[in-house]
Amino acid sequence: MSLITDIGIKCLRDEANALLGIIPSVGEEFEKAVDIILNCKGKFIVTGVGKSGHVGEKIAATMASLGTPSFFVNPLDAFHGDLGMLDSRDVVLAISYSGNTDELLRLIPFLIDRNIPIISMTGNTDSLLAQYSSCNLNVAVEREADPLNLAPTSSTTAQMAMGDALAIALSKVRNFKETDFARFHPGGTLGKRLLARVKDYMITTNLPVVHLSNKVSDTIIEISKNKMGIAVVLESEKIIGVVTDGDVRRAMQYKQDEFFQLSVRDIMSTSPKIINQMAKLSQASDLMRKHNIHSLIVENDSHEFVGIIDSFTCS
Repeated sequence: MSLITDIGIKCLRDEANALLGIIPSVGEEFEKAVDIILNCKGKFIVTGVGKSGHVGEKIAATMASLGTPSFFVNPLDAFHGDLGMLDSRDVVLAISYSGNTDELLRLIPFLIDRNIPIISMTGNTDSLLAQYSSCNLNVAVEREADPLNLAPTSSTTAQMAMGDALAIALSKVRNFKETDFARFHPGGTLGKRLLARVKDYMITTNLPVVHLSNKVSDTIIEISKNKMGIAVVLESEKIIGVVTDGDVRRAMQYKQDEFFQLSVRDIMSTSPKIINQMAKLSQASDLMRKHNIHSLIVENDSHEFVGIIDSFTCS
């Protein structure tokens, strides 16, 4: 193992130990912080300077994605007009490892004057910021992962993790569900699966269609059209069955001599799995998983064949 690898492993181990070290701090003050945020009627505002500010931006983003309306305010900007967005219904999370950051301390009189609760996150419970807070989240670490014990490393990791713990606790208490998460992430995979409709993702062109009298040879050509392994059997524009590549293989195995004389009627499945085009994509995924299949036939409200949805699209 090289020296570089040793250094990397030591850094990770030091930061992991730092996180283990702050676990005893998660107790009464932590519960009080959660309660304050739960009872907040306004905005949850996170503030901090430098590295703590970067951590604060991440915490605000995580909070927002898990159901707590939040945003980050740089205290330097606050003194140039942004203080006007704060009122007595809000709650402020102020992050400073020393707890004596001048820019944050200058905010305290303003917040106290407007009865805005302050949750502080510091590495010093005796600091001015901690003393003037409604509650304090202690993120003190024994030392930084930096060999010089100067660069914020273990301390910012502790801040980040405590913010995550706060966000997760709040989401749990609020009974925040997978569907709620999807609403805040409509562009992501989860949002697509839980909120999108089948009609938005189904295949509607070059659809493989066969009829009862079609020969197996014609059916194989149809099944090969879009490589979905399925052809839909229609009669008077109504769905009456499907032929899958599995049906074709089984017919070849058991009807060898007469295979090419067979028609769709002889090999089709008469109980196809069908879903309405307005169903959620998640419903289509669940149905395919339940029946261990890879495609569903899609119909409209008049039970007309309008498309095919496959498991790859739903993922």
